[in-house]
Amino acid sequence: MSTTMTMAKAINAGLRATLAGDDKTLLMGEDIGPLGGVYRVTEGLAREFGTDRVVDTPLGESGIVGTAIGLALRGFRPICEIQFDGFVFPGFNQITTQLAKIHTRSDGMLSVPVVIRIPYGGGIGSIEHHSESPEALFAHTAGLRIITPSNPHDAYWMIQQAAACADPVIVFEPKRRYWLKGEVDTAAPARDPFSAQVVREGTDATVVAYGPLVPVALAAANAAAQDGHSLEVIDLRSISPIDFDTIAASVEKTGRLIVTHEAPTFGGIGGEIAARISERCFYALEAPAMRVGGFHMPYPVARVEEHYLPDIDRILEAFDRALAY
Repeated sequence: MSTTMTMAKAINAGLRATLAGDDKTLLMGEDIGPLGGVYRVTEGLAREFGTDRVVDTPLGESGIVGTAIGLALRGFRPICEIQFDGFVFPGFNQITTQLAKIHTRSDGMLSVPVVIRIPYGGGIGSIEHHSESPEALFAHTAGLRIITPSNPHDAYWMIQQAAACADPVIVFEPKRRYWLKGEVDTAAPARDPFSAQVVREGTDATVVAYGPLVPVALAAANAAAQDGHSLEVIDLRSISPIDFDTIAASVEKTGRLIVTHEAPTFGGIGGEIAARISERCFYALEAPAMRVGGFHMPYPVARVEEHYLPDIDRILEAFDRALAY
């Protein structure tokens, strides 16, 4: 069955299906109960499933994650919401030193199936600590799976797939795309959430994007087509692990690679992709891999954030540089 809904509603529907299908699943987070969260992603769930399964927590991310780890060790499957990306750092210690390592530390005897939902990225005109893109900090830590949807269909299914995973999963939700509408087929699951997807075929260059920048990459491909150029666009979908096979197959065809994300270019996911593909596809590349990202600076105030965020022009400028080689 296919229906049109926003990404926020799709995540809500995915959480509802998860709660209905497994009574060991519960939601935890600040203001997620009767209020429905600051983005209303959990709206109506507390009324439907009760406040013992949709739990309003104190304002303490360390406590949210720590409690979720304990619940997971006792057989529950907690799904935590971090209210804003920049608020996750009080829980960073629990995520990177406990959640990510318990399975290995116990020699596989213990599993901690915890899902952590993090609205991330800019473009909403918000204040400090509300527009961060910290995904690379978590991707550097082995033991965590990290995914990010770019459309409502993926959002609906990926939250359910994350909840069913035996490993800890961080779901970065692009907050400026919460109101993006799209078709959701509730009968046809999305593909493996840890695989990339070619969302537009092309021949002149491969553009890899994820989360909030996938629509921007597609718009750049449309603009390039007006000048007679063909860009292939890949939705990365999974930040850890990264599906390098899909990217490499595309670059072997196009000969050029552009990676774009909102997070700063310095130390970002794009650098790892560029390095790995340069190793694997050295003889196929006709130009160095290009990276387009945020600047190496604290996220700026709202009135100038459009100058910080990668846009169509910056992606096309990188393509022009690649063509010049």
